Amino acid sequence: MNLTGLSLKYNRITILALLLVILMGLVEYGNLSRDSMPPFTVRVATIITQFPGASPERVESLISDKVEKILQEIPEVKTITSTSRTGVSIVKMTVREDVPANKLQSVWDLARRKIDNIRKDLPEGIYGPNLNDENIGVVYGIFVGLESDGYEYNELKAHADKLRDDLIALDDAAKVIIGGTVEERIHIEYNDAKLAQVGLTSGQLKNIISESNIIIPSGQINLGEERIILESSGNFESIESIQNLVIPIGLQGETVLLGDLATIKRGYVTPKESIVRINGNQSLALYVSVKEGANLIELGNDVDNLIKDYNETKLPLGINAMRIASQDKEVKKKIDVFIVNLLQSIVIVLLVILVVLGWRAGVIIASMVPGTIILTFLLMGLFDVGLNQVTLASLIMALGLLVDNGIVMVEGLLEKLHAGQSKFDAAVNSAKEYMTPLLISSLTTSAAFLSFYLADGTMGDMMGNIFLVITMALLSSWLMAFTIIPLFGNSLLKVHNGTEEHKTIFDYLRGHYNRYLEWALNKPVLTCLTILVLFFLSLFGFRFIPSIFMPPNDRNLVVVDINYPLGTKIETTDSKVALLESYIKDSLLVNENIEEGIINWSSYIGKGPEAYDLGYFAGEPNSSYAHMLLNTTSNLANDIVINKLRDFAGNNLLDAEVKISRLVGSGGAAAPIEIRIAGDDPDELFRIADRIKTKLFQTPGTINVTDDWGSRIKKLYVKIDENKLSRSGLTNQDVAISLLTSLDGFEVGEFRDEDQSIPMTMKREGIENLAYTDIENLNVFSQARGTSIPLSQVAEIEVPWQYSKILRRKLARNLIIQAGVADGYLASDIMDEAIRPLMHEESQKWDSGYTYEFGGDAEGSNDAMGAVILNLPLSFFIIILLLVIQFNSFRKASIIFMTIPLAIVGVTGGLLVVGSFFSFTAFLGIISLAGIIINDAIVLIDKMGSELNEGKGLLESIKKAANDRFSPIMLTTLTTSCGMVPLWTGGGELWSPMAITIIFGLLFGTIILLIFVPVIFKLLFKNKQEDTVN
Repeated sequence: MNLTGLSLKYNRITILALLLVILMGLVEYGNLSRDSMPPFTVRVATIITQFPGASPERVESLISDKVEKILQEIPEVKTITSTSRTGVSIVKMTVREDVPANKLQSVWDLARRKIDNIRKDLPEGIYGPNLNDENIGVVYGIFVGLESDGYEYNELKAHADKLRDDLIALDDAAKVIIGGTVEERIHIEYNDAKLAQVGLTSGQLKNIISESNIIIPSGQINLGEERIILESSGNFESIESIQNLVIPIGLQGETVLLGDLATIKRGYVTPKESIVRINGNQSLALYVSVKEGANLIELGNDVDNLIKDYNETKLPLGINAMRIASQDKEVKKKIDVFIVNLLQSIVIVLLVILVVLGWRAGVIIASMVPGTIILTFLLMGLFDVGLNQVTLASLIMALGLLVDNGIVMVEGLLEKLHAGQSKFDAAVNSAKEYMTPLLISSLTTSAAFLSFYLADGTMGDMMGNIFLVITMALLSSWLMAFTIIPLFGNSLLKVHNGTEEHKTIFDYLRGHYNRYLEWALNKPVLTCLTILVLFFLSLFGFRFIPSIFMPPNDRNLVVVDINYPLGTKIETTDSKVALLESYIKDSLLVNENIEEGIINWSSYIGKGPEAYDLGYFAGEPNSSYAHMLLNTTSNLANDIVINKLRDFAGNNLLDAEVKISRLVGSGGAAAPIEIRIAGDDPDELFRIADRIKTKLFQTPGTINVTDDWGSRIKKLYVKIDENKLSRSGLTNQDVAISLLTSLDGFEVGEFRDEDQSIPMTMKREGIENLAYTDIENLNVFSQARGTSIPLSQVAEIEVPWQYSKILRRKLARNLIIQAGVADGYLASDIMDEAIRPLMHEESQKWDSGYTYEFGGDAEGSNDAMGAVILNLPLSFFIIILLLVIQFNSFRKASIIFMTIPLAIVGVTGGLLVVGSFFSFTAFLGIISLAGIIINDAIVLIDKMGSELNEGKGLLESIKKAANDRFSPIMLTTLTTSCGMVPLWTGGGELWSPMAITIIFGLLFGTIILLIFVPVIFKLLFKNKQEDTVN
């Protein structure tokens, strides 16, 4: 007795098991994690080294080059890039995609050990190199802003600290970071003239202060039966204690108070390292990340409740807490839309089944749909697969396929009942006939998606869940088809007088089909030639379909990146951002006159925010950089805002590189067009880049043409005259220390204020107002004798130009030219029609040793598609193996594989007629289409074999099988196509190409399948006209 017989015999246990599955599945559905897209593993680590005062060339040769070469020895490394700029080296190490996520930590640990091995070869006075892997891939999906109207920074910071404590206490919150903070300092500002009067140098004063501020334990002493800790005074506990520090001077024991030599005050680091503003007002930002496996949407609800409580009871008037970036709301919106699409698809599929098959058969088949989906949710929970656009789209794709098992089983039941069998025997015999073919067809369909699951890197992380969800859904459907369908069929299916109760629309279409089939079987060669002509026409037409790897992100968010030349003061960058903010407030902010525009915005000057999406990565602090997040009213408003801001920035922010765009989608490139040029000589790289950028500016469709090296910048070079220096009794160290103390100051200890530890810095009085012309007049002090002379007596000040930064890739200097794409153009078209020919022509003029390669969407598309295509042979091998197991025939398996490519006829026609584009999801649709066609072809060919095995002739077997399987195949096509309609109309630019591909490909593919398979079967088995095919 098979599975069906057991489910009927123990029907109460079957019903109880079904109810239990439904209950557990609904519980698991509520516990599934929610996200917009599946998270992917970030395989990039950054190694940062501070080398104060060093030029980019020195940083490159002494730091970056050595770190790169030692990291290149790690086998798992894919690419190493570096940025060397004044005083800092930033090396990025990218690990190969085939390295599992659980092995990454060992790679980072090996990198640390290798870096430790070269520390002795690095120059003194550096900080690092430091590899930080703690926050790799962490997304802070919720940004909370504290907007201030007139409050001092310290008051705002106090409220931010309290809010942070409450946010981190939320159940689902993992980390909370405050952005826009300014570090406190105790400033000791000395006067050169006063120090000279008492015979002290700045270095001597620094040593005295450092030695007087002692924060170390003094030991322990026995007191009777107790052991008491000794604590001695000596550390600074107030500003007054610093002012009253006794400074010894002279040789006769004279002293003076520090307050008489210097001004001591409590303040903040100047200039600020970062600034945060919300809607143009002084603010602080709190970045909140969710715990792994927790529900981001629930965390968002908790944050909203906390914000409401703070605004109502805990914050004073003039400070307002608000959301400034909300990934959770975007996730909820996307999932809600897809849930609606899924429900619409379910309703459409059920209605189609009920209308076509009648209420009895329709109700039986429809009954398995909710149960199958709920069982799939249960399996998703067990295998830790969350709800997101990919998994929900997979369920929609699987809808038509999962009802196919039920349709075939119901058709089998009716056929057996018409033959006079009892309901029990009809169910058991139908299961015996179809259980293996339907299992094989389900497995072959799943195998078609296996390449996505096996793909390495981002593509496997994001799209691998398609294979899991479709496999779960199809196997759940297979289980339901042989347990629940027979159970309900026993009660609802009835046969009267040997005829069916209900005639379907397919019964009326079958007559027309038979006429075409008869003609095709009589003219098999002409039929095959006609289909081949259509196939080659579709291949030719495919050239005219526009191609986009990943369509633009449709989140209601516009991102602005502003880059001024390196070295620009943060005050200057801030003033330019304020200019842009003023325009936003006047012209783009939503009000009674503006319906589509910006709701609110936040600005981050000097340092970008923490990662708010997997498509964004924060860089190192940079005073010339600003990042803005503009929350808009709709996807339509994104285009309005982008176009207006581009016009304004082009006319008003003339010295800046301004990029205004939608958020880069996960898996997308930072710029759609990238050209990487490698070579040794930076001057030659710049000359090559200037020629190419000039051509790109003239290329229609390109915007924001820039390079990543930026313009050259000035530097002040102190050229010391060694003869004059020697005669003056000074050393190079005296010059360096004097300049450092005068310009940047010394750190001389720490000041304790309750639980705070505040650094103390000593610097020259009035240094903030020092002009370039004053540098020559700075005094150089002899650290040994205390004498001083003006700098101009031992050195000259020169102002040479230098590269603002030097970038390398794969151990070679590398300059990247980037360009955006204007509305109405496609990056792929610009690359094929203009840039590839341009680069081929230009590269012929270069000296040897200079090469180029393409990045951007071209590289991203190749990497992603390559990761999938690499595993397609394995998928096809598994499918072939399953087909051979099923049919024990290579000829039958070859028929199915010959059928698959023919579906491209409908794909090409559909995309051209609708005016859509070919994207990665459209490629996904083709793979899905192949699985569906294989599924239908297996059922059709298996039936032909069964008829032949019963002793019927070849043509009779072909016609009988084609007629018997006409309704199930057509119904599968109809349910799958109709089920994809909500994804076509509501899936946005990301998913609509996939829906169009499946709908049109399946409609044409099914017609070709029902004609082509019988014709090819006849041609391959024509010698079996009267024999049985085994």
